[in-house]
Amino acid sequence: MRVRRWGTTALTLLLTAAALPATGLGTATAAPAGPARPAPRPLPLARHFDNRAVSDNSAPGAADFDGAGRSLSAQDLAAAGWSPGSALTLDGTRLGLPRTAPGAPDNVVADGQAVAVPGRGEALTFLVAGTGGPAAGAGTVHYRDGSRSGYELTAPDWRSGPLSTKAVALPHLNAPDGQSAGPARLYAVTVPLRAGREVASVVLPTTHGSAGALHVFAVSVRDTGRRTGSWAASTAGYRAVGPWTDRTLRLVVHSGAGGPRARIRLANTFAGTPVDIGAASIAVRGAGAAADRGPTALTFGRKTGTRIAAGAEAFSDPVDFTVPAGADLLVSIHLPGTVTAAPVHQEAAQLSYLSAAGSGDRTAEAGGTAFPETMTVWPFLTGVDVEGGPGSIVALGDSITDGVKSTSGTNRRWPDVLARRFQAQHTLPRYGVLNHGISANRIVTDRYPGDGVSTDTGGVSAQHRLERDVLAQPSARTVVIFEGINDVRWGTSSDEVIAGLRALARRAHERGLRVVAATIAPCEGYPDCTPAVEARRQAVNAFLRADAGTVFDATLDFDAVVRDPQRPQRMLPAYDSGDHLHPGDAGLKALAESVDLRKLLPGRR
Repeated sequence: MRVRRWGTTALTLLLTAAALPATGLGTATAAPAGPARPAPRPLPLARHFDNRAVSDNSAPGAADFDGAGRSLSAQDLAAAGWSPGSALTLDGTRLGLPRTAPGAPDNVVADGQAVAVPGRGEALTFLVAGTGGPAAGAGTVHYRDGSRSGYELTAPDWRSGPLSTKAVALPHLNAPDGQSAGPARLYAVTVPLRAGREVASVVLPTTHGSAGALHVFAVSVRDTGRRTGSWAASTAGYRAVGPWTDRTLRLVVHSGAGGPRARIRLANTFAGTPVDIGAASIAVRGAGAAADRGPTALTFGRKTGTRIAAGAEAFSDPVDFTVPAGADLLVSIHLPGTVTAAPVHQEAAQLSYLSAAGSGDRTAEAGGTAFPETMTVWPFLTGVDVEGGPGSIVALGDSITDGVKSTSGTNRRWPDVLARRFQAQHTLPRYGVLNHGISANRIVTDRYPGDGVSTDTGGVSAQHRLERDVLAQPSARTVVIFEGINDVRWGTSSDEVIAGLRALARRAHERGLRVVAATIAPCEGYPDCTPAVEARRQAVNAFLRADAGTVFDATLDFDAVVRDPQRPQRMLPAYDSGDHLHPGDAGLKALAESVDLRKLLPGRR
């Protein structure tokens, strides 16, 4: 096992990365100057495997992942749904796990190996971990047209890396003398690709001088193109539910963009165990839990149901189903087993429905009588996409974007109003608008710790969820960042918030997105909005107003839209929901209607 020490370049990489989320530590670099040199002959990744990371509990000494005899438990991986040869979808990328037996080589220590990786997309996803510390290095992507681009990649340490960005966490470590408590972690890390070019091969990073060794288990191209997001919600936490046994969820969501074919996205984010989906369907809503006609069945890899591994996602197969723009949809999900905890979006501002315990698969029912119970959260479901269209604009925000204090069931969140504006006009592309607001969310720090069952549903930070909630969204073109009030309210300095905003903008720009930032709205009158909070808010807003296109492509002065001209630190009473922090329906409408739609168009400055 090779363990490397720090050199100046690697140390700089990791010091820079320390302020950023581990899941986003893949960055673009300039392609090497001069004519392309011949690349090493690329081989499938498995041909390069030179390290054993996984051992059976009955033979814990058969693998040595970290050079100290420790390894991952094959039984723990299986319990999480990460069995050898499984295909998992992580952050929108389908990755194949090594089809190897415990104790056999199952990963490669990155050291400039050339790997055959075919495909066309906007990013490359690696399943990685560092041992002996986080590991960093630079590699090269070679394209079919003979061009190339550089990238930098950091793999968080398998034992001490952040839980909030891990792909999976396992409860034990194996060693020759037996098993001990973990956790052990693996990470999905993405790096950008050149737009429109087909990948031929990837040269893995060289990590000479790095404190740790960078282990690669899988790599694949992510392609989110040719679709537009119609509806989305972020996973805000992993909380106790039910228990739900052999029941069907009928979730009500509101479309933005329309289209002739649809698919859904289900996520088992933050989970430690798999969840079984027995069946699923989609329909246009009639009234209550009833569809306007018989629901359309959905499949997963041409099968009725699917098992979603811990931390993974599942996309349904595209189906001929017309999604009308601006309509309520019913997405029904049968849970055949017993579910005691689930990833949820907590503040749905919408009633959804649940069948009775033990009632079985009701996904095909058009009527609503089989769904006597209601819920105000969205479990598992994180997206509805339509084929074609111009792509998606993503609203990354907190409770104001989430629609807290808007009228439930009326779809008056400001991203809803913005979506209707796009669909009602014909001069500009009719983008989908995806609402990735989470109540209580922050830019800099996590509310939910990122692992385990918790009552906190404020989500991981905007830094830590940018990859999943923005960069991996279908054909994301523009991100609107409207966050920061929770940071300044809970003691984060304005300098830290500004640094976080800069980092979000840099990472989104590296992926080719247009980045628009909104000023923080006033909150005087809310119990914890003290003069010190106001001073921090004003400092962040001063930075945003003075930016002039240096960090962001455009700014939206949401503060100016909703503040009281007679008392600018307070919201205008006509826009105030009554708590002095959250705008009501009128205020949210004013925010959306203040946006010059042209400011959101990609490619504009």
